[in-house]
Amino acid sequence: MSQKGSAERHPVRVLERAIGGGLGRGNLGVVLSRHGVGKTSFLIGLALDQLLQGRKVLHISTKESVERLVEFYEEMFQATADMLQLQDLATKQLDIERNRHILVYNRKSFTLEKLGESVSFLIDAAGFQPDMVIMDGTPRFEKCEEWEIAGLKDLARQWNAEIWSSSHTHREGQDADERGVPEPLARFDDYLSVLLNLEPAADHIRVRIAKEHGNEQVSNIHLELDPRTHLLRWR
Repeated sequence: MSQKGSAERHPVRVLERAIGGGLGRGNLGVVLSRHGVGKTSFLIGLALDQLLQGRKVLHISTKESVERLVEFYEEMFQATADMLQLQDLATKQLDIERNRHILVYNRKSFTLEKLGESVSFLIDAAGFQPDMVIMDGTPRFEKCEEWEIAGLKDLARQWNAEIWSSSHTHREGQDADERGVPEPLARFDDYLSVLLNLEPAADHIRVRIAKEHGNEQVSNIHLELDPRTHLLRWR
């Protein structure tokens, strides 16, 4: 099957249509869930979809080691290959490795300035211009100030890339708005284009859209994560 054909069959296309064609370059999107539900796997799934289309992905983490993230990508690539019945896996895996770059930072010493310097080096010295940036473990919205999120938005525009991040929700005792978005995240709403909530159910993890760009009415999609593979699927 061609690269284009496999991309068109990916469940991410359903998500993109539901959020107005995708997150879009220069925009920030956030995936919310309780701890351990699958935010990192979901983000890697989005990244793999881009990589399988020949685009470049920069993965930033303050949570995992490079080695563990490479394992995550390999595991999810195999599951994706099975789901989409991909052919020529060795070539596709090599292309993924060429188009992906992983940067791991110490959470305590990470700054936007360091990130900006690292990406400038990748662009200028290695010709690596990311189309998508995954930021897992940072920013920590409950500890951020407005200038930090504004700065991240500026970087997304500067790089002409879409940036996906993640945030925690809690079982109880956490102030949230009518969308179910926790107050520490909702206070930055003006800077965020898309919010997705991963909600555990009996035999799946529901993907619920909490914000879709500037639309007041969001789509009620039947997308979920397979709890075994953490890949997107629809019913």
